[in-house]
Amino acid sequence: MFFPNFVLSFRSIFLFLTLNALFGCINIEEEVALEELTASEIFTKAEKKLLEGDNVQAAELFLEIERIYPYSELAKSALLKNATALYQEQDYEGSRISADRFITFYPADKDTPYAYYLLALSYYDQIDEIGRDQANTYEALKLFRIIIERYPESDYARSSLLKKDLAFDHLAAKEMEVGRFYLRNYHFTAAINRFETVVKEYPTTSHTPEALHRLVESYLSLGLKREATVAAAILGHNFKSSLWYQESYNLLGNIDTNTNMNGFRGWLGDVYRQVIRGEWI
Repeated sequence: MFFPNFVLSFRSIFLFLTLNALFGCINIEEEVALEELTASEIFTKAEKKLLEGDNVQAAELFLEIERIYPYSELAKSALLKNATALYQEQDYEGSRISADRFITFYPADKDTPYAYYLLALSYYDQIDEIGRDQANTYEALKLFRIIIERYPESDYARSSLLKKDLAFDHLAAKEMEVGRFYLRNYHFTAAINRFETVVKEYPTTSHTPEALHRLVESYLSLGLKREATVAAAILGHNFKSSLWYQESYNLLGNIDTNTNMNGFRGWLGDVYRQVIRGEWI
């Protein structure tokens, strides 16, 4: 009495195995068929995957164009699209490799600024927290500068300029973090070196007012009132509305911002020319 059920189960298993084998053949046929597609057809499939958010599959398909049609016009576009897909997947190393190859093979192409921009973003997005190694920040800055200087009319110059400023601010923040650490631990000379770096190398960042105030604190801690007065005068001339100026004012009293700086030498004279007189050095 169980024989019909057994036959039914056997037929179900047979049907499942048949369908599985059939779909397996279809997949194999699709992979083989890729070789038979034109570069344009593969490119369309890859772009569809990219729009669907399947960045990995899209990147693989774009690379297939370069493999199957290495000298076609679409191979060039596919290489850059591959870099884009990998960047969106946060595969920064892979994206850099493809962007680098594009720049090497097509240095004068209209899309080369975008390749540089992708390259810069791959470092910019990996900028570590303050206090860690800043190699990615320096690499991003270098590439943003290339875009700004070589391709000032490109669509990516303005964005690069903004991100360059943010990267500078990040570097200044790192110097401030280290400087404050030295100041808290009474290493005043080391602290002064860090705050000087912020004022001289990153004078347009948001950290400059605090750096000048910390210099006032550090100089006074060493008994160097005249140097502290100069730093406070610069702070008062440029950032008089800043809370940091008020802090310095409380430490030193009423400061004459017209103090004659010409008698001072070394970095203070340089800072005076940079920040007050606008002679960027």
